[in-house]
Amino acid sequence: MKNSIIFGTTLLVTAMLGSCSADTDSNQQKTTVSRESTTVQNKQSQSNTLIIYYSEPESEGTDAVAGASRAEYDNRILGNTALMAEWIAEETNSDIHEIVTVNAYPGNHEKLVDQVKEELSSDFRPELITTVENLDNYETIFIGYPIWWSDIPTPLYTFLENTDLSGKRIIPFSTHGGSGFSTTISTIANLQPDAEVETENVLTISRNDISDSKDDVRDWLLDIGL
Repeated sequence: MKNSIIFGTTLLVTAMLGSCSADTDSNQQKTTVSRESTTVQNKQSQSNTLIIYYSEPESEGTDAVAGASRAEYDNRILGNTALMAEWIAEETNSDIHEIVTVNAYPGNHEKLVDQVKEELSSDFRPELITTVENLDNYETIFIGYPIWWSDIPTPLYTFLENTDLSGKRIIPFSTHGGSGFSTTISTIANLQPDAEVETENVLTISRNDISDSKDDVRDWLLDIGL
């Protein structure tokens, strides 16, 4: 089996953005996903796969269970794209690594929307805390992300502009608020011209449907032979 990396990024910004969160709801006695910038090794891994995901959740003014930006899974609250990444990890016995920015984003929705819009319009590139080690060990890369104003998130721009994925197979997946993939697949292809970017074997899920989509993720993985 070919080795593979799975990239996941998560964040709710507006109705056109994919959604995420990893906030604790004390009334529900749930725990949040750890955001430490380390790689969690899967002792059962047989395929040398890795999930890398980015999540910057809204922490103010949203109910952790009912809010569209968050999902409940395994007695935890986490973001939608992060949940997709965990489902993929279960099916592929993958390791998980989170991309973390040096400077955190605002937890308030309105402030977050304003900052994200400004970042995209000014081509801002946030600094990342860590990079992926041993990238040469992997051949297939799943790149996952929420849609930010019909675009990929700026932290993903940072990663793709500073990482050479030449010769690798890239399979995008995303969460969205109504725009689907928009033009993000072609954006990834332009940023990685020497990689093989899939345009058909891809998956995007509305944030409104994520909680009922585990079977969709499993079926998709079966379709692409993982």
